[in-house]
Amino acid sequence: MSEHLLEADYVIVGAGAVGMAMADTLVAETSAHIVIVDRRARPGGHWNDAYPFVRLHGPSAIYGVNSMPLGNGRIDEVGLNAGLNELASGTEICAYYDRVMRERLLPSGRVNWLPLHDVDEDGTAISLVNGQRQRLVAQRRWVDATQADTQVPATHAPRFAVAEGVTCLTPTELTQWRQPVAGHVIVGGGKTAMDTALWLLEHGVDPDTITWVRPREAWLLNRANVQPTEAFAHQTLAAIVAELEAARDARSLPDLFARLEAARLLQRIDPTVQPTMYRCAIVSEAELAQLRRIRNVVRMGHVQSIGTDRIVFDQGEIATTAGHVHVHCSAGGLPRGSVQAVFQGNRIVPQYVRRCSPTFSAAFIAHLEATVHDENEKNALSTPVLVPQEPIDWLRMHLQTAQNQLRWSQRPELQTWLRSARLEAYTGLFESLQTRADPAWVALQARLKQVRGPGHARMAELLSDAGASVRRAAQVAASATLGP
Repeated sequence: MSEHLLEADYVIVGAGAVGMAMADTLVAETSAHIVIVDRRARPGGHWNDAYPFVRLHGPSAIYGVNSMPLGNGRIDEVGLNAGLNELASGTEICAYYDRVMRERLLPSGRVNWLPLHDVDEDGTAISLVNGQRQRLVAQRRWVDATQADTQVPATHAPRFAVAEGVTCLTPTELTQWRQPVAGHVIVGGGKTAMDTALWLLEHGVDPDTITWVRPREAWLLNRANVQPTEAFAHQTLAAIVAELEAARDARSLPDLFARLEAARLLQRIDPTVQPTMYRCAIVSEAELAQLRRIRNVVRMGHVQSIGTDRIVFDQGEIATTAGHVHVHCSAGGLPRGSVQAVFQGNRIVPQYVRRCSPTFSAAFIAHLEATVHDENEKNALSTPVLVPQEPIDWLRMHLQTAQNQLRWSQRPELQTWLRSARLEAYTGLFESLQTRADPAWVALQARLKQVRGPGHARMAELLSDAGASVRRAAQVAASATLGP
């Protein structure tokens, strides 16, 4: 087939949450022409593939793109999120991104949208409909938003063997299952598994008929502490202060997490099991209470295979039956690519620049691209904050975020942008309350000022101590291997 040439200032590969936030800010703050290409038929990335009962973990108020609000700004009155800022459903998010594309980006006249296209290593977009090829040329930069793509069960098959005759469903297929079951087996310990457990309980499934395979336990953020609206400002700032105070006073890493849990900043489903995972998952206390109703929890490592009469794990096996429904919730979830420079010559690789904030980070990176000209300066202002995997990453994310925010605080023009950024919210909210004669707010600010330095210093010490402990353990193991 003939190959056409399509040129633009920016080529954004990936129309998920990160790619869309980048495109929105570039359209708002530059006169650039942009090509957005994605293998899916609609913008919204993995949200198009997610299970029907999926919702945001955090408030709609700080998700999406800068130029268009998501949701109605309401407080949920019923359900397990009652009393907190609304959480958009997957259907709402997909419709939102469709609106962003059709009402915001395409009407600019500077965006060319290529759905249902793959991009090969040579930069050629290949239609998945008719195979037509278009050579893409980025005059300024390629934006690789594919590394932010989230893995979900609908698109990533289980990594364990499933015997013939076994019913193994994705969460989407679970909602369509209409046959009697002997029980449910949830495979996975992440947010998809939690959502699936809550869905089953919501639909009247007896928790004693649910077996939950959780190879690892996770620390979970308390949603009550990440509410970016005025009604919750005191509580949100108090949580920030409490995190720093817990770090300042911690005698060790286990003591730090004990203090964070005691202050209801971090939570875990089973208080008797020490978590070995941290992935920025957020739950309400009401959701946590429901999850604790499921008592049949299996911790034998990862599933190796599911047969008609048994499930084999790394460290043992349990009985099952052909009448059980096994729900695959073990896809990878958040991306786990290696940390690298954001700005790389003719390429931008969006990553977190603030802990657990993918869409804000993408918009901020696009703002730097639009307003800062020196490449080294851009990278200095956008040092990547790693996507967390283990509990110690809570410390790493805090310190990396603090370093970035210190640099931003020294740039008045960045502070101006942060005040007005919908996806940031906290800077403008906190500054507006600063002008009021509120004794409680003044006291919180005083505590913050007093603890910020010592808290971050102690975090760095705890992180260093943990690294030294790991090195010592490795040396001991090496000595044992070598023998006398």
